Amino acid sequence: MSAPTLPDAFDTPVHGGVDLFVIAGEHSGDQHAARVTEGLRRLKPGLRVAALGGPALEKAGVQVLHDMTVFSAVGLVEVVANYPFYKKLFARTLDWIRTHRPKAVCLVDYPGFNLRLAEALKKEGLSRSGGGDIAVYFYISPQIWAWKGGRRHKMADTLDSLGVIFPFETECYKDTKLPVRFVGHPFVAPGHTDPVKFDRDAPVLLLPGSRPKAVRKIFPVLLQAWAEFRAKHPQRRAVVIHPGEPVRGVLHSIMTEWPEEARGVDLVAGTGESGEPVRACAALMSSGTMSLSVALAGIPGAVVYRANPITWWLGEKLIGDRIQYLGIANILLKRPAWPEFLQRRAEPAMLAARLEACVGDEAVIAAAQDDAGELFRLLGGETSAAGAPTPEAWLAEAL
Repeated sequence: MSAPTLPDAFDTPVHGGVDLFVIAGEHSGDQHAARVTEGLRRLKPGLRVAALGGPALEKAGVQVLHDMTVFSAVGLVEVVANYPFYKKLFARTLDWIRTHRPKAVCLVDYPGFNLRLAEALKKEGLSRSGGGDIAVYFYISPQIWAWKGGRRHKMADTLDSLGVIFPFETECYKDTKLPVRFVGHPFVAPGHTDPVKFDRDAPVLLLPGSRPKAVRKIFPVLLQAWAEFRAKHPQRRAVVIHPGEPVRGVLHSIMTEWPEEARGVDLVAGTGESGEPVRACAALMSSGTMSLSVALAGIPGAVVYRANPITWWLGEKLIGDRIQYLGIANILLKRPAWPEFLQRRAEPAMLAARLEACVGDEAVIAAAQDDAGELFRLLGGETSAAGAPTPEAWLAEAL
């Protein structure tokens, strides 16, 4: 798809000024930012918030200047191809902050864009680190434990505080002056409802991701694997959770191209966070945020990923052997509890065989349940229930 144009919302007056400006570049960041914003408003009623975000922030009552979730590229090749759009978006964002002067900026994940913005705010003398009065907080750390670890020193020079969601991440910044706070993982926080739930009689869950470009590479192989599995289990059905347009359109187009393979597959909008969780007996999933939800729900399955070959090759060169796994659940557990089928290994026959084990092998099903419990503890779930620091309380310090 072509890059979208920037809307007139950037020129919309913000009456009474802005207290907080949030930038969340993807669906998961949009959802996390919405939850934090809602909690922050309970602590500070009347808080005025604007954002670059998506539908979740808009639903939370935030003035969204541009929907960042409609178009999110992943990988060097994809970003370079759309550089003119990102350059214009960056300039307009910086100009908006320069004009409206919020008390604080909260950068949510999306490090390629957000860390550059933090640098620009310092250079312009707008942020506290640059001699200005805008507090710059960063929520959800870049994965410096995987690659580009040197970024932590530049982050220490441009950020006022960092809120991390994995306990081990605080150690990654010990050699810097940056204040780092573990604020709990949102998936194990009190009141969070997992969007998916294990049910051995439910459909198979297919999760090709939330980015159109990634979906185009991953979904066809998921459909082929599903078709091989369904040939032995004609009574089974599959469900695909998607975040809405344009991903729904991409999914529908691929299903039209692969009509036989798509038999028995239903598309479901949303992530189940409002209403009942989506039930599933097994899952084939990309390595995004939803894969952790699947793991915490104890749903057996596998991680499947395909990327542009150049992007993948560059990633291997940059990361090297610093991490062994792509799925965050496997990284936390330090073992392939959810087997990973990446690039050439993402073959339909192998994936169909994994689905077969997930629905027919009691040991595989039991292991997924045990691993879910271990993940909950690793992410601080027991601590969260006892009242650990929250991201909204951390962010309130900037206001």
